[in-house]
Amino acid sequence: MRYYIRDLTLILRGTFRAAGTGVPGGLATVPTLLLHAGGERGAVPDPTRKLEGIIHRQGLPPEYLGLMSGVRAECLCIMQYDFLDVFLSAGALHGGPGGPVSVNMIVYSREGMTDAALLETIMTGTAAREGTLHSLGRPTGGTPSDGIVVACEGEVEHGCGGTMTEIGVRLSEAVRFGVPEALARHEGRITRNRPSFFIYSRFQGDHWVEWQPEECPYYPCHFPGQRCEFCYCPFYPCGDESLGQWVKSGSKNDLVWNCSTCTLLHEPEIADYLLANPEAPLAELKRKKGMRK
Repeated sequence: MRYYIRDLTLILRGTFRAAGTGVPGGLATVPTLLLHAGGERGAVPDPTRKLEGIIHRQGLPPEYLGLMSGVRAECLCIMQYDFLDVFLSAGALHGGPGGPVSVNMIVYSREGMTDAALLETIMTGTAAREGTLHSLGRPTGGTPSDGIVVACEGEVEHGCGGTMTEIGVRLSEAVRFGVPEALARHEGRITRNRPSFFIYSRFQGDHWVEWQPEECPYYPCHFPGQRCEFCYCPFYPCGDESLGQWVKSGSKNDLVWNCSTCTLLHEPEIADYLLANPEAPLAELKRKKGMRK
């Protein structure tokens, strides 16, 4: 899976089995997921036409599942918790900060799920949203502009998506954390000029960490002038042994991918190229760097 922002829209690209409550909704196998975050204050008259226009302008295949959010793109929050990524927007679009809150989210699993698990995860995400809004003293009950898409790739490993499952625990925690953060950005209490990225860390105790390129904790890990846009590599774990190696995990009885010496995406030329061509494969970047396949 790759994701990037174009046309005020979060675009996820891959080969997804997905279920969604948005446009057009239902169960489908699609190459594209959309979360349009244009900041429109009122309802978009024809959301299908809007999303299909984005698909056409970006030159993407016609099959997709999408969501419409009135929240601005820079207020989106992205939470990464192990194999699960949650892309979330939240904001009271009418009635000021005390008005009904619209929440939209795309939930992506790098581990495959059955169709039943995809559908159950929609219910889990909805329950987490309502519980979080209640704990914040915000109106609950849902709004017409709420939406959830749950998607996965890979071999099926999960047959359920309930609250106490591996997926449900991670999703519920991401929503509990992400909704207040997204609201703070939408309401101006926190200001960012790009979507915020958080990773769930177990280093020195379980907690969420916001990663920002300007304050990257890993710089200068490689060389002066390095770029930090891709410190959390979109290819991880690539398994390319010219860039890293498999090592024994200190906390699990299996192997993990270690690429701490890889500098490829820190090179300014390569970082610029990947930003301009976000679907470029790893082999293409290696060729541009003059590396062997």
